[in-house]
This record gives sequence, structure tokens and C-alpha cells, in this order.
Amino acid sequence: MADQPLFLRSKVIVEPLIDKFFAWPYTMAPVQSAMNLAFLQVPLLESYLQSPQVHVAASNNPELRGGYFINIPEERADEVRDLLAAIKRDRAHILQFAEAVAAGQELLRANATGFDLTPLYPKLPPELGGLVELAYDTDNQAQMRFMEPLVYKSDVYQESRQSVQLSFETGIERPFVLSTPRLSSPDVIELDIPFRHDGLEELFKTRVRSSTLGRLREALGLDDAQASRLSDMLSEQPSLAEDRHIEGGGRIRYFGHACLVLQTPQAAVVTDPFISADSSAGDRYTLDDLPDFIDLVVITHGHQDHIVLETLLQLRGRVGAIVVPRSSRGNLADPSMALMLRNQGFPVIEVDDFDEVEFPGGKVTATPFLGEHCDLDIRAKSTYWVELAGKKVFVGADSSGIDPMLYRYIKQHLGTADYAFLGMECDGAPLTWLYQALLTIPITKKMSNSRKLSGSNAEQAGAIMTELEAKEAYVYAMGEEPWLGHVMATTYTEDTYQIKQIDEFLTWCKDRNIKAGHLYGQQEWRW
Repeated sequence: MADQPLFLRSKVIVEPLIDKFFAWPYTMAPVQSAMNLAFLQVPLLESYLQSPQVHVAASNNPELRGGYFINIPEERADEVRDLLAAIKRDRAHILQFAEAVAAGQELLRANATGFDLTPLYPKLPPELGGLVELAYDTDNQAQMRFMEPLVYKSDVYQESRQSVQLSFETGIERPFVLSTPRLSSPDVIELDIPFRHDGLEELFKTRVRSSTLGRLREALGLDDAQASRLSDMLSEQPSLAEDRHIEGGGRIRYFGHACLVLQTPQAAVVTDPFISADSSAGDRYTLDDLPDFIDLVVITHGHQDHIVLETLLQLRGRVGAIVVPRSSRGNLADPSMALMLRNQGFPVIEVDDFDEVEFPGGKVTATPFLGEHCDLDIRAKSTYWVELAGKKVFVGADSSGIDPMLYRYIKQHLGTADYAFLGMECDGAPLTWLYQALLTIPITKKMSNSRKLSGSNAEQAGAIMTELEAKEAYVYAMGEEPWLGHVMATTYTEDTYQIKQIDEFLTWCKDRNIKAGHLYGQQEWRW
């Protein structure tokens, strides 16, 4: 079998890990990763070890879904204790760096009163030396600006923290990725390799091109036991869908959540790829339905359900470029997605509002993204306007219609959309749910709850459509598909506020003879 041409089985999944926690942008970018390790993940592990049974019970309480509880059986508490000890021992300098960031922020709060900041540099913690600039805005509010490219070259960024686990999709919902670390398991292949490792690209290319067990073993550096488990993940035949390409016209397929695949015979564009591996379910498009080559992957913003490394790693080597929005350069809340992905081996194009990226027979234009980020100064977010096969498609993600005039400017610049895809998670999680580890000053629950990760409600979605004058509207990115539960942890009923708002918007569209829908599972448009 070592020399036999083989393909990766459909149900194989990868979980990218950093210190055994699931990797997402705020645990990948080094400054934000340090803050999350010190002020979220370590305290979470300590809390679990004080009362494992409380964490397990909370993890299985539907009313607490998406909470920060570790879903690991109490009998494995010693393994969690070992993980915590290893982090405190091996990542001590990273924990110290996080403490230094908090101390630096406090230094500014106490001493930056509008006068010269030069005397404060010698007072900064030594861990920050050479990695930050102190600056005022025009209202005399001081901040530290991190020199992110340098941080990636420092010992704050360590690829030794990275590893991956390979396993089969079981159909059973995995533990919530923001809270539960991944321990070893007999049915999992654990690889202590960085995400940019060439062996991962070689492995996942075998979804479309055969390789051999011998080549993969060498590429990944597997021992006998690992090679034996990998052999079970390989098949003599590919599991690719016969209709993954098209011969004429254009096509859009909805793959779930915010993932759209837009195709012509010449090109393919994928938005926010978060794609199931389970082709046996029959109720969704999966990795098997992707075209063999993807010209562009476009990422709208840096939340864990829109830049999903679990999917992106499986596409590396099959993508022309990943298009990401430009960050504000050095803002603590706004890490650079371009730097993050380039350091994982991806080809990246960074765009600002109204920048254009061409692909064969079409182009993508970046357009502004309003709201959804709890009023933080986060600029690495973009909606997109995709033109292909004579159609114009507005990819709105979780952007909000809080200022409809914005969309009037978009229409003036780009014309009328044929299709508009809008996110309507209009009662999202509060500020502290996602950004707690970055807040160096405690805030009240009332304040946190007033600033939410919310997209458009019915009125705002209607305002977007009024200004864009789009011919069709589709609500997506709601996190309803059950196979997304390990990342989304979202639960809706017909009485949930968001669902009622969607129904109200669909009625609004019907009253105006606008074709509209609420997407779920899979859907296709052809022309």
C-alpha cells in the first residue's frame, strides 16, 4: 500500500491547535494570543481544576451553550492539570508579555496627560522594548501601537505552540472551540508540526490528486503508529462530486453559514469558507463539492466563524490567493489577518475599501463594513462586490445597516446588485464574550451588554436593500446548521428575536416584490 495511489477520505477533518486550544485569529496573532492565554485560557483551566463537575454540567446545559466551560470528563482532570503546568512552564515568557501589555496600558492611563510621551519609554516593561510605539490621537487619548511584523519575529510568536489533530467527522458535535482544549485520543493522529508545514498541504491536496502512503508518511514525518492510522483515512478512489465544475454561465452555491461558492467555467471565488467534511449526510455541500482550484478566497472579518483555519488549511495549495481586509496596523483589538495568514503559508492580497482584485472573467471589489464589532476600533472588516458572468453579487456578511447612506455610496460607485447576501444575527453576544482578554480595564455588565456582535435587524436590512436596490435578497451567516455547532454554539427557536426579525424582513421583501429567502443547508442559483 505504501506506493499505491490514494486519496483522502471525505470525512477526514483537521483541528489546528495552539497550546491544545483551537486556533482562531485572536489565538494566532501573537499579541492577542498572549492576552488570551494569560487572561482567558489559563484562568479557564484553573477554574476547571477547582470544579471539573461544574464545568461538565454547564457544558451540557442547553441554556449555557457557548459559555466558557471546559467539557472534559472529570476522570481526565489530571491531563488538564498537566496541560496547565506545561503552559505555565513553557510559555512563561508569553504570559509575562501579556502582563507587560496590561502594565503598559496602565502606565499610559496614569501618565499620558497630553504632554510629551518620550519620558515614558524607559518606564515601559522590558518585554515591550522595541515592539511598541506610544502615540496620542487628536483628542489626546494615548495608546500603544504594536509593531506586528516585529512581534512575529520575536519570541512572543512561537510555532512550537502549534499542532494539529487529524480524525474522522463522527457527526457528534465537538466541544465548543473557544473553551475546551483538545486532549489526546486513540482515534486521533496528533502532529506536532506548525500550520505552515508543507506536509499538510501535501496531505490535503490528496482530496483532488492522488499521493501514496509512503510519500505522505515522509512529508508529515509519521511514525509507524501514525502511518497505520493515516492509512485508514485514505481510499483508492476520490470522493469528489461530479458536478463540482460548470460548463457554462454562472453559479452560486450556499455551503452553509457565510460560505458561498461563486463559479464560472473559468474561475471560482469562495467567501468565508467554513465547510463540512461529511458528505454522507446528504443535506449540505461539502469539501467534495468544491472546484479543484479556487482563484480567490475572500474573508470578510476576523471572527472565528468567518476565518476558519480548520477549512483554510485544507484548501492551501488549491487557492490562488486569500483576500483579506486591511487592519489599522498595531491596534490591540485589530490584528492583521494578512500577517497572520502569510505566516501560515498562505498567499494573501490585502485590500482597503473599493480596492479591486481581478480573476479570470470577473473581479472582486472590497466595500465598507459597518458595525458588528462591539464599537471597537476594528478596521479589518470588509464586505465584497463580486462581478462574474454578467451578474453582480453583494456579500454583506454581518455588516449592519445602521447608516443606510453608506450603501447609497456603494450603489453610486458599483451599480445595482443582482443578489444581496445579508447577515441578520441582530442580537449577538456582548463585548466581553469575545474580547474580554483584551480589556485591561474592567467594564460593567450593563456596558458590555450594550455593545454586541450584531448584524442587521429587519429595519436595517430593509434600509440596505432600499439603497442597493438589489433584485434578490438572502439572509445567511446565522449559524443555524447543526454541523457548525462546535464553532457557533447557536440555538434558535421560532420565537427567537433574530428569527422574528428575519421573518419581518422577508415579509418586507415580499411586499415589494423582491425575491428573498432565509438560507439553510444548501442552495444553488444558476444563470
